[in-house]
Amino acid sequence: MSAPQSLSASRFVLVVAHTARKDAVAAAQVAIEQLHAAGIVPVLTSSDLADFKKHVADQVLPANIIDHVKTLESDCKMSDLELVVVLGGDGTILKAAEIVREHSIPLMGINLGHVGFLAESEREEFAEAVNRVLEHDYEIRERLTLDVAVIVDGKEVFRTWALNEATVEKSARERMLEVVLEVEGNPLSSFGCDGIVMSTPTGSTAYAFSAGGPVVWPSVDALLVVPLSAHALFARPLVIKPDAMVAVEVLKRSSGHGVLWCDGRRSWELPPGARVEVTKSAKPVKLARLRKSTFTNRLVKKFSLPVDGWRGPDDFKK
Repeated sequence: MSAPQSLSASRFVLVVAHTARKDAVAAAQVAIEQLHAAGIVPVLTSSDLADFKKHVADQVLPANIIDHVKTLESDCKMSDLELVVVLGGDGTILKAAEIVREHSIPLMGINLGHVGFLAESEREEFAEAVNRVLEHDYEIRERLTLDVAVIVDGKEVFRTWALNEATVEKSARERMLEVVLEVEGNPLSSFGCDGIVMSTPTGSTAYAFSAGGPVVWPSVDALLVVPLSAHALFARPLVIKPDAMVAVEVLKRSSGHGVLWCDGRRSWELPPGARVEVTKSAKPVKLARLRKSTFTNRLVKKFSLPVDGWRGPDDFKK
């Protein structure tokens, strides 16, 4: 009989689920059981573990499910993680990306939400996805992210990052925000607006898309700028080279404060005179994919786009 595998030699997979949704909790239970049965150590954050214990107390989950998992940082280090399996929608993936940001651990998203652009698998592929994790059979793709800094009175007061977008918005509905937009150290235009979205190609199908911005293929290195309800002659969406710095200054004449939101998860108040600087980050987010698929096909599927009548190049050769 072989000696039992030591904990240090184990494979660790973090499971992140939308713990307020019963279907996500049920999916997490299956993932944990399958990983455990295959000899892979399922890991939960301390906050998710607390939620799971509540579900056990409410008899939503079996009591022994807690025995199968380890707690991140207490039982294993972040650097020990091989992969993060994310069960939920794009918001849950953004949450997972925030958890492992400093360690660039790949995320495998299984979409249990609605559109779910960030997830690489759908709920009907759940069983296959878990099996592929067991076999280490997946590809890694990198997504551009943003470094975001807030400058007030010449001093940096806040620094964060974004996978989808950094948005400067007005903080009061009844007041317009007066801003000036800068690209590569040069002022481009000043105007009153509800805000400005500074997006990655990944975020081009999120807030920027809702604001009328272009869809940019994730393989394109670029920054997007999309004004929100701007009172200006020149307030078109912009696509900018990736190594440019984009800045938004809240003008001192602005009647109200602004607020910076990054991926809808991290925020900072912007008083008049505050400056937000956005650049391409040197640290991308890694997404694990089960199969090769084109972004075009993803757009067609996610938005249910009509393609009736398409013949394709092969038919035209006949």
